[in-house]
Amino acid sequence: MVKIRLIRSGKKNDPVYKIVATESQKARDGQALEVLGIWHPRENKLNLEKQKIDKWLSNGAVLTEAVRKLLKK
Repeated sequence: MVKIRLIRSGKKNDPVYKIVATESQKARDGQALEVLGIWHPRENKLNLEKQKIDKWLSNGAVLTEAVRKLLKK
């Protein structure tokens, strides 16, 4: 099952999250199938690629709760 979820990166105390499509059995920071966007919470920046997200959702991917909240913004 493919999930659209967050991968944490960045420095200590300055996280940057990538929104990715990945297999649900992979580790949180494991290899992603495709990067769909970036979220920088300290600067309150959110860059999404809506077309790619819609493509994965139409193919049966599932959003995690954290990504669902980000998409509502």
